[in-house]
Amino acid sequence: PRSKGPAAEPSSRPTRAKKKRPKHTGYAPPSTYTHLSPLPDNLEENLICVFIGINPGLTTARIGHSFANPTNLFWRLMHSSGCTPDRRLPPQMDVKLPELYSLGQTNIVSRPTKDTAELSKEELLAGVAVLEEKMQKYKPDAVCFVGKVVWEAVFKVRNGRGIRKGEFDWGWQEGVRFGKKAEDGEGEGEGEWGGCKVFVVPSTSGLVAAYSPEFKRNLWKRLGDWVQMRRRER
Repeated sequence: PRSKGPAAEPSSRPTRAKKKRPKHTGYAPPSTYTHLSPLPDNLEENLICVFIGINPGLTTARIGHSFANPTNLFWRLMHSSGCTPDRRLPPQMDVKLPELYSLGQTNIVSRPTKDTAELSKEELLAGVAVLEEKMQKYKPDAVCFVGKVVWEAVFKVRNGRGIRKGEFDWGWQEGVRFGKKAEDGEGEGEGEWGGCKVFVVPSTSGLVAAYSPEFKRNLWKRLGDWVQMRRRER
């Protein structure tokens, strides 16, 4: 019988789940969902990490709390990663994130839509300056962009171009300090805030099925380990 040979080495690239991608809609103007209110931020000064989503989905907007769609994985991954180690929070407890866990949440675009395709590129780019102002005000240690779309908008505003092939990997974006003003210079004085570290994860929306559950858990665990380390240091 023919030898099967040695087993192939496991790939270091994320495993993509074999699921059909949902059909997306096109741009929807703000007037489409005027009956739904924007979501309030959950922010305080000097948090460990602020989670920055793309924008509220329709279920989230109706309920009035972050990542409220039952198919969204955000709260499960927050718990399994150790960001909320003692329990899996219900969306209604998003307001307690700063008080209980020194974590916060906001979005790059405030208006709700059915999916990301209903937003314009201009809206996403305009949201970057708003985010930077918020981070300069509240001065967190780090931000986690929940969705590559958010990081792509930030990267384009900062660099004047899109991300090139081979320029991006999930997780920490080495050497990046979000919210740091260019005129601040390279260093930071004692007690001064020098911008926040940047971590990027895929969107946790149930509409996104491109990556395996294991890949998502492992990626979030890297962030959760860092969050717990910072808690111990405080």
